[in-house]
Amino acid sequence: MICYQGAQVRAPDGSVLLDHGIPHELAMEVIQFARERHLHVNAYRDDRLLVEHDTPEGREYAHHSGLPPEIVRDLDRAMGPTTPKLVIVAPEAQIDELLPVVRERWKGRLFVATSLPTYLEMTIPSADKGTALEFLAARLGVPRAETIAAGDGRNDLPMLEWAGLAVVVEGAPPEVLAAADRVIGRPGTGGLARLLDEL
Repeated sequence: MICYQGAQVRAPDGSVLLDHGIPHELAMEVIQFARERHLHVNAYRDDRLLVEHDTPEGREYAHHSGLPPEIVRDLDRAMGPTTPKLVIVAPEAQIDELLPVVRERWKGRLFVATSLPTYLEMTIPSADKGTALEFLAARLGVPRAETIAAGDGRNDLPMLEWAGLAVVVEGAPPEVLAAADRVIGRPGTGGLARLLDEL
């Protein structure tokens, strides 16, 4: 199982096979950036969702992810030596403005992408879904040509580009659609189920 946007790969028993977290000092740069702009930011430690404030954005993210937020006084003290990823949660228009700013500011130091339009997700450059898929395929002895990836977010792009068959969901951002070998219907239309039946 690939977790945290590719920062971790886990075995069926939950043991961690690959772990590429953001170093604490670098994570704090992003957290300070978010604090200065009054942005909601998530960090993680031992599968706990850590936040400094109870916000509508944080509650929405927690509902979507199924992880209850743990409100801490100071992320600097609450995080461990690394965090698998950081997520800024904000309205879509604000995320669209932040994406190029954050990419430029931490160019070469962080992989920055959106998953949902309101989530700006960050991992270290060596941690993305493509790298994790490559690691997992090698571990399982599956040739690249026999791998399939399906996605709809910018954070899926490295995985789609690496996979033998790239399946993109209708309505994805243009740069994601450009990577598609196949396009399927939006969630709820049965597109993925039909693809799996066909395969």
